Amino acid sequence: MIAYLQSLIQQRQDADLYRTRLRHTSPQTPTLLIDGQAYLAFCSNDYLGLASDPRLKRALQDSVEHYAVGSGASHLITGHTEAHHDLENALAAYTQREKALLFSTGYMANLGVITALVGRQDAIFLDKLNHASLVDAAILSRAQLHRYPHNNLSTLARLLAKSTAAHKLIVTDGVFSMDGDIAPLPDLVELAKTHQAWLMVDDAHGLGVLGNTGGGILEHYGLTAQDVPVLMGTLGKGFGVFGAFVAGSALLIEALIQSARSYIYTTALPPALAETVQTSLKLAKKDSWRRQRLQELIRYFRKAAAQHHIPLMDTFTPIQPIILGESQKALAVSAALYQQGILVTAIRPPTVPQGSARLRITLSALHEENQIDSLIKALVNVL
Repeated sequence: MIAYLQSLIQQRQDADLYRTRLRHTSPQTPTLLIDGQAYLAFCSNDYLGLASDPRLKRALQDSVEHYAVGSGASHLITGHTEAHHDLENALAAYTQREKALLFSTGYMANLGVITALVGRQDAIFLDKLNHASLVDAAILSRAQLHRYPHNNLSTLARLLAKSTAAHKLIVTDGVFSMDGDIAPLPDLVELAKTHQAWLMVDDAHGLGVLGNTGGGILEHYGLTAQDVPVLMGTLGKGFGVFGAFVAGSALLIEALIQSARSYIYTTALPPALAETVQTSLKLAKKDSWRRQRLQELIRYFRKAAAQHHIPLMDTFTPIQPIILGESQKALAVSAALYQQGILVTAIRPPTVPQGSARLRITLSALHEENQIDSLIKALVNVL
């Protein structure tokens, strides 16, 4: 086994796909301390800047005093507390749905819901740029897997029309995590209705961020739970804590409780985290200034980038990629930025398609204009 593992690692290194982990000693803020040196970070998913909010820290501390630390068991044994119950109700209200179900991570939520909904006699239709967890879930479900080119509705329509599967499930990211663009959701809703398909949206990067009250991609488009019956969201990005959930009808959630293996066979989230997320939901909805500030900074960054002829993709979300092409170039530019005190991760295959390695710049409501100026200056120097 040793030789085999060594060869796997060597292959990654030879292809410029070897991954490493940076260690920092800071809260999740725009400035991170690495080996005692401060770096401006533009690669966190803490879009609203809630991860370091003192009110969340107090909520966590207070809840730990009551519940202690671990949940001790799965939800279906003794791991399900009033804190979990109350959070599920709060998530249902936040997303304007009948019920919600907590999962430990977005990956586990996607695995749980997709494998519970479809099987061998069914078909699943995925956008080619969907998150890896959706692809893995589709494969694990054993349903017929159809992947259509990114946001290509005509191809999707043809695939749906040709399918004779017992059930059809269309699954899309709301905000695509590596490109930053959004799904054409109203058109997907119409296709689902036309072809009697179910529609599921993974809104991990939209909830809390898009919409006037942070309702995500559905609020952005003015859509309802009737349009998108299955919604997955995460709690560690816009909401700044940890965990994930699926929201939908009471019948859907009851079916998942009975059938979603990644829910049934795992330890429940620590109850203190569940209580902390309740505070985060309230802040995310109430603090509309965070979304307004974030959009101001996105516009500021895009205007400055245009003035310096820095090529960006067409996106109004906090995810602002710069496509560089080959992995080696992306690594070199990321390393050069690091030398100037700027932290931006190089994203390479298989996370993104071959030939589209990139810098994935993400903005937070806590960034300042002068920090963006520093980023632009550094980009001009290294691109």
